[in-house]
Amino acid sequence: MTQDIKSPGDILRISGGYWAACALQAGVVLNVFTLIGDAALTAEEVAAKAEADPRAMGMLLGALTALGLLVKEGDRYSLTPGSREFLTKNSPGYVGHIITHHHHLVPSWARLPEAIKTGGPVRSRVVGEDEWRESFLLGMFNMAMAIAPGLSRRLDLSGRRRLLDLGGGPGTYAIHFCLANPDLRATVFDLPQSEPVFRGTVERFGVGDRVDFQGGDYLEGEIDGPFDVAWLSQILHGENVAGCALIIDRVVRALEPGGTILVHEFVLDDARDGPVFPALFSLNMLLGTDGGRAYTESEIKAMLSAAGVKDVRRLDFVGPNDSAIIAGAV
Repeated sequence: MTQDIKSPGDILRISGGYWAACALQAGVVLNVFTLIGDAALTAEEVAAKAEADPRAMGMLLGALTALGLLVKEGDRYSLTPGSREFLTKNSPGYVGHIITHHHHLVPSWARLPEAIKTGGPVRSRVVGEDEWRESFLLGMFNMAMAIAPGLSRRLDLSGRRRLLDLGGGPGTYAIHFCLANPDLRATVFDLPQSEPVFRGTVERFGVGDRVDFQGGDYLEGEIDGPFDVAWLSQILHGENVAGCALIIDRVVRALEPGGTILVHEFVLDDARDGPVFPALFSLNMLLGTDGGRAYTESEIKAMLSAAGVKDVRRLDFVGPNDSAIIAGAV
């Protein structure tokens, strides 16, 4: 997939694209949008609330205004409807957790040439383990909330009774699948460290009696079943081909005969040159994992078939950032 580059400016916009991203991330990390809230504040007032330098804050607010995230009238800044809905912490639509996670990834992206030369990960934690985990898990909640409510109404799970949400973290998909299917119960299988965030999400949606948590490592040991449907959302890209095969095999063993496996991933074209987000996401996996990458539709189908999964097919679904669902039966 080739972009139509017509001038040096087109190239420079790609090269400097991270400037806008870093300005947004700074606004979120410094809590600028929540601090402004429903008010109209000067740069000095925002700086005082954020315990920041007034001159520097004025520069940040000017950049955020230029990006369409704030409105300036005289010397006062206020939120746009979009920033109020998505960037203030008290809003149900808040997506700041995934933006904070992106902020934590920036240092490793600066080392991409090193990773390309060595072929191995270069990412190191720039914050404490707890802060990293929270921003990642709640960031996954942000991403899933853009898909799960609508998908749960489209995906036919009628007749299914027990769902496995593998690596489900905060449990967003499991929760919404259960909300849309009154007879369904779900188990989120993830590392034990994910359970506190999971508990908070389950409590928020009031489904603690139907969605439970099973702590474990899906690369080690068995998954307690049986289940009649398994949901693997954004799991395989963190592993090499052998790791993917191991995961799929264990999931298949945890499914009853006639069960369904659903794989949700950012899917590359078979030529591996697009779409843009999965191609860039593959580089993100290079930076942070030992062998992980985005996979093509053909590769995922082949993995499932090798594990004995039948009727493997791509569903009629395109999610944000070109995610896709590939399904099969055991």
